[in-house]
Amino acid sequence: MMQETEIPLLRVSRLTHYYDYIVGCRNVSFDLYPGEVLGIVGESGSGKSTLLNCISARMEPTGGSVEYDTRAEGMRDLFGLTEAERRMLMRTDWGFVHQNPRDGLRMSVSAGANIGERLMAVGARVYEDIRESSADWLSRVEFDTERMDHLPSTFSGGMQQRVQIARNLVTGPRLIFMDEPTGGLDVSVQARLLDLLRELVDDLGLSAILVTHDLAVARLLSHRLMVMRGGEVVETGLTDQVLDDPQHPYSQLLVSSVLQA
Repeated sequence: MMQETEIPLLRVSRLTHYYDYIVGCRNVSFDLYPGEVLGIVGESGSGKSTLLNCISARMEPTGGSVEYDTRAEGMRDLFGLTEAERRMLMRTDWGFVHQNPRDGLRMSVSAGANIGERLMAVGARVYEDIRESSADWLSRVEFDTERMDHLPSTFSGGMQQRVQIARNLVTGPRLIFMDEPTGGLDVSVQARLLDLLRELVDDLGLSAILVTHDLAVARLLSHRLMVMRGGEVVETGLTDQVLDDPQHPYSQLLVSSVLQA
């Protein structure tokens, strides 16, 4: 766990985004520490995805700031970086696991090539080394390496998600963003993929921000939880505390609705 003197990996301060006059998220602040997984939960339209897109620099906020502890220069304001600096950050130190793996893969190239492309984007050029690294990471996400030369369109959704995870992790990122990473998968496939994600996060010491509507997923993967409603954070705390003893009326409603389902 984090130490009080430890520098945050990510610092979000009063982050706000409006769609014209509609609130996407408003005045959201938190620190994320190395090795910590933060879950963000709430109903559809609560602002989870808007917040995630702003934090990951996929969308520019209306106000507030997002700072990241870069390897070379320490804390930097994400929106003070050049576009080239942000792109390099996304290719090296960050990963983004989409709910629909097709959004995170190139469907026109093989599974191995999907992973190799990310390595080439950071300077890898020796074919044998790239292929070996691709096969190693496919194996680590429990993917049949005999199919690494097949197109993602020939795989099931669960297999596509494994390729997307391998593609994200091959460059050794420190921070992973996950947007409903097991949404839409069969229950049995979802359970094994969640176990795999938890193992990888623990083994690699990754920090992660997880957006999900599924409280069971949040409990399994996250150390700390933020509950959002109407674009604002209504409750935050350790995951088990929030789910077992919610304090805000909306959090109580959210938890009770799951128990009654």
